[in-house]
Amino acid sequence: MSQKRNRWFINLVLGLGVLIFVGLSIIPLVGIVFDGQEPTTGATATPSPTQTAAVANQAELEAQAKGYELVLQREPENQTALRGLLEARLKLRDIKGAIAPLEKLAKLNPDQSEYAVLLAQAKQQTGDREGAAQTYRSILTSKPGDMNALQGLVSLLVQQNRPEAAIGLLQDTLKTAPQVNQVQPGSVDVTSVQLELGKVYVELKRYPEAIAIYDDAIKGNREDFRPVLAKALVLREQGKIAEAKPLFNTAIALAPARVKDQIKQLAADAPTPTLAPVPAPTTSPTTSPTTSPSVSPSPAP
Repeated sequence: MSQKRNRWFINLVLGLGVLIFVGLSIIPLVGIVFDGQEPTTGATATPSPTQTAAVANQAELEAQAKGYELVLQREPENQTALRGLLEARLKLRDIKGAIAPLEKLAKLNPDQSEYAVLLAQAKQQTGDREGAAQTYRSILTSKPGDMNALQGLVSLLVQQNRPEAAIGLLQDTLKTAPQVNQVQPGSVDVTSVQLELGKVYVELKRYPEAIAIYDDAIKGNREDFRPVLAKALVLREQGKIAEAKPLFNTAIALAPARVKDQIKQLAADAPTPTLAPVPAPTTSPTTSPTTSPSVSPSPAP
């Protein structure tokens, strides 16, 4: 397998159980913005049925958005209308227009960080990286173990060519985890944070440091297949096939039934296995909003 393909597999596996939105994860901003065909240039003599339906659908969505806006003029804190407006604007690929209802929803639901995470994503998509970073940090101030916010900020820092800042953020999170978890047990999923740190090391090709953090993760949670599999993949990337093989076998034994076949494909160096994200075995799902927009998910980038 090529180096590029191996890194893709590593990133895929290291994301298991980390970037898993709950509730509002059904609104992936990137997918809604970029999914589908780009507008074509030039005039079309006869619109196809698909084009006609798309125009009609857009008109319907614009009418829905206008209706929700009228409701919000009378009731600015009507969350049903805010969510409806958010959904309509996202379906219209109006990310800038989605920011206002997201800001309101995040303010009205301070205990549900999903809204704030989506707000940060929206700001990042519109080029407001500083605003996105501030939003992520605001979440982490009150919830230092929020993996959605933590991974979002790490990704943003890496995109800004600030990998050392990303590493420092994750290391600080691990240092304070015992104290945070003592106050509120389970607040920080240490294994997931270690996996995220290992992922950054892998992207920088700092393999010894990645291996070291995976070893720590394995010692800390011997029932979790993810760090075992991550270590196996890194060893194989380095050409250490014999060392990687028993780790693959261990990962297969520890993994939930729903992903065993995919891990076997990885171990056998299958060309294109499909590995669906799964939550960490010890992670409890966050309570999601009682009502959230119904938007079909798009593949994560």
